[in-house]
Amino acid sequence: MTPAWRHLPRALRLETSSPWTPKTCPSLSLGAFWRSVTKLGLHTKPRMPPCDFTPERYQSMPYSRVLEVYREHLSPELVYFPEPLLLHQGHMQWLFDHEGNRYLDFFSGIVTVSVGHCHPKVNAVAQKQLGRLWHTSALFFHPPIHEYAEKLSALLPDPLKVIFLVNSGSEANDLAMLMARAHSKNTDIISFRGAYHGCSPYTIGLSNVGQFKMTLPGAVGCQSTMCPDVFRGPWGGSHCRDSPVQTIRKCSCAPDCCHAEDQYIEQFKDTLSTCVGKSIAGFFAEPIQPCCCAKSPGFGLLQGVNGFVQYPKGFLKEAFQLVRERGGVCIADEVQTGFGRLGSHFWGFQTHGVLPDIVTMAKGIGNGFPMAAVVTTPEIAKSLAKCVLHFNTFGGNPMACAIGSAVLEVIKEEKLQENSQEVGTYLLLKLAKLQDEFEIIGDVRGKGLMIGIEMVKDKTSRQPLPREEVSQIHEDCRQMGLIVGRGGLFSQTFRIAPSLCITKPEADFAVDVFRAAVTQHMERRAK
Repeated sequence: MTPAWRHLPRALRLETSSPWTPKTCPSLSLGAFWRSVTKLGLHTKPRMPPCDFTPERYQSMPYSRVLEVYREHLSPELVYFPEPLLLHQGHMQWLFDHEGNRYLDFFSGIVTVSVGHCHPKVNAVAQKQLGRLWHTSALFFHPPIHEYAEKLSALLPDPLKVIFLVNSGSEANDLAMLMARAHSKNTDIISFRGAYHGCSPYTIGLSNVGQFKMTLPGAVGCQSTMCPDVFRGPWGGSHCRDSPVQTIRKCSCAPDCCHAEDQYIEQFKDTLSTCVGKSIAGFFAEPIQPCCCAKSPGFGLLQGVNGFVQYPKGFLKEAFQLVRERGGVCIADEVQTGFGRLGSHFWGFQTHGVLPDIVTMAKGIGNGFPMAAVVTTPEIAKSLAKCVLHFNTFGGNPMACAIGSAVLEVIKEEKLQENSQEVGTYLLLKLAKLQDEFEIIGDVRGKGLMIGIEMVKDKTSRQPLPREEVSQIHEDCRQMGLIVGRGGLFSQTFRIAPSLCITKPEADFAVDVFRAAVTQHMERRAK
């Protein structure tokens, strides 16, 4: 199959309805692009795996007009790449832009497309439900919501059996905060520094990164605690995390005793002793701290939260116990880690050997359809009912529930959790070899198909690689047909989170592209 960049001469023959011109995209001219590709050298051009899908011809707005509408009428959201991608169609793990160029999607719409873009079974179920019943409120019964509730509850351990269906991860975490406070009769809620739990008026207090903080008062009762990061934090090393790949930092931890975990727990105890009341409402934790990105000044630049950080083994179990001793409830934010993404378990909290009181989920739950859920115990659900009448117009509508059921069926039928474990571990181990090969790859971490690659100036200092250098590697990957995410407090971490259906040949291609991009960067550095 022809590599993605060989399709680019088509840009010279495209009609004027979709130009790529320096006037609207000043960062890279076509000539500059070709010079950049030429520098890769013949030995570094990975061959893209085949795809038996042909996209439709793009016949919508010209690219220049799309940029104008974005700048004049749309909210100033984060945009990737100097020349933002105009995506036209998707098929499983593949994306196609308006010029017909094909990309291997290793970011899945911010860790959202779980079973593949436009999966045939999910599409068919959605189309069938679309012709039957789009919407009815929670005041009426409809079969899809009851069928979905039965399927989802079967995947969660007792007593997590009461389901509240909502529309987004922020909304789910909003509701979880309300539940925690209603049940505990307390206010203070703790979350990790570097965490992202949403940017609604309520959850913005839980999202501990500067770009999400307001100068105006708000988010009362939210407190942060140190994130137990065994690579960038003050403690941790080569025996501390639950992953096929460990950090290169050395430590004296034994298999059954993690000294870093002890140190981070002392920090957590310090937060409980100094920053909150004697009784608290709860504690929010993502099983692996993902990240999200915020816009920085300048078109297309970004900065993000920590970047798929893994905690020391045993940390969450002890932290949960300390929270419950203070009267609080423990909330697992599974918005990105759930639905088999981590491979070894269906839910991320299971990898820590803990049982939360509340679980929030979104993103992969609907494969991109706006859908989310909060699952809790009957006891906590009753506490909420005594406090407030909770009602949601769109949560659990027939379309969402039909799609959610189809996603669960596909994960089971196609053994996607098992595929995440097998292909994810294969990919992790191959990326770890690049860490040995390049001084600027400081850390490779993760589980299943949730992988972070942290870029550094050098392994000794662990100082973040400058953002402009990371941006160029990011862009080089795109030019060779690979889309990856970005994150990290300094935008220094690449986020790898493809759909759970990817194959080993596609993992090989991704590793080859990343190696080529880093090699090209090192050649630029040398000059």
